[in-house]
Amino acid sequence: MNRYLTAVSASFLSMAILALLPVSVFGQSTSPVKDADNNVKVGKDTGYSLKTLSMTPIYGYDMPKEDNAAIDSAKQFKGAKPLPDSFYYPGERHLRNIQQLTFAGENAEAYLSPDDKWLSFQAHGTRPGHCDQIFMMDIEGKHVRRISQGVGRTTCSYVMPSQDKVLYASTQGAGGLCPAEPDMSKGYVWALYSGYDIYVADTNGNPLGRLTANDSAYDAEATISPKGDKIVFTSTRNGDIDLYSMNIDGSGVKQLTHEEGYDGGAFYSLDGKEIVYRASRPKGEELKEYRDLLKQGLIRPHQLEIFVMNADGSHKRQVTHLNAASFAPFFHPDGKRIIFASNYMDPKGREFNLFMINKDGSGLEQITYGGAFNSFAMFTRDGKKLVFCSNRNGFHPHNTNIFVADWVE
Repeated sequence: MNRYLTAVSASFLSMAILALLPVSVFGQSTSPVKDADNNVKVGKDTGYSLKTLSMTPIYGYDMPKEDNAAIDSAKQFKGAKPLPDSFYYPGERHLRNIQQLTFAGENAEAYLSPDDKWLSFQAHGTRPGHCDQIFMMDIEGKHVRRISQGVGRTTCSYVMPSQDKVLYASTQGAGGLCPAEPDMSKGYVWALYSGYDIYVADTNGNPLGRLTANDSAYDAEATISPKGDKIVFTSTRNGDIDLYSMNIDGSGVKQLTHEEGYDGGAFYSLDGKEIVYRASRPKGEELKEYRDLLKQGLIRPHQLEIFVMNADGSHKRQVTHLNAASFAPFFHPDGKRIIFASNYMDPKGREFNLFMINKDGSGLEQITYGGAFNSFAMFTRDGKKLVFCSNRNGFHPHNTNIFVADWVE
């Protein structure tokens, strides 16, 4: 761990100053409160607590002086700026007044808090050997602070219903270093790190507990029902990549999908009654390859379709039939339409755009038309704004940043 015992860099110093500001992100106290059984209370209105037993100790090593993300906050987090006109593309009639919130490094999976005023997201800088950490900022790209612990690799954050806690997936329990990148000699693959578990921290970055504890499984991709009662997440705990639900305190785990293939990236509808997700259903040689890669903790996401099911796992139905890599679906607040990312229109499979489709599979409409990569779209609850990530106006062709736009019907 000696690589972490270096002097505090300018980039981390900027983050440290933000963390010391006497401002609670949501205007609420974020100091842990314990009940009579010495459990950390999470949200005064939620009526649940997180057991701290599984988190004692959280680390078996010293906390780093500089986090794994290697962020240069002066370059990466400058506050919202209007997107230059040259990065609006013909045909994008639904998007107006696009604001760019990040400007360097890699920034993705920005998800709104329940009041639509804040975003939790993952980001890293440009230095070799880095990996994502979880951050928060307001909808104007200001008041950025790190939420995760600065060690291991993190992904898939979501603000808790109490709005003073954030859940995210991290490999921090398996050690402080960034896990190795997947072997790209096998082609384009995603790694399913078995050290991933789902953790909770407050909005000042203080760790509070973890909701899963499976050292041999991948537990990640967690999102929360707008009703505030359930979490849906992806896990390999039963040998395949399936979706599970659990109560907001981590109890009551239920397997929702049982079909062989990758089921993941799930989100609830605004009324909490349905779940939209991506899934693969490999057959023949593709199934053999899927099984072989899964044994190595890998997945090849070359063909994914969008599915919908009831929140209890019943009434599954396939929405898209595009024979492409379609992922990152999210319900429009009307509950009738789904926005998602796909490389459907690119014969080479390299350019990803946003599409909208009715829940019954009709009315496919392309939303974005340029920028190389557009994904991770999420509507505000009133449907008036859209948050998404894109390569447009990047400092290099594959630089991913976070944007928010007015949505025009």
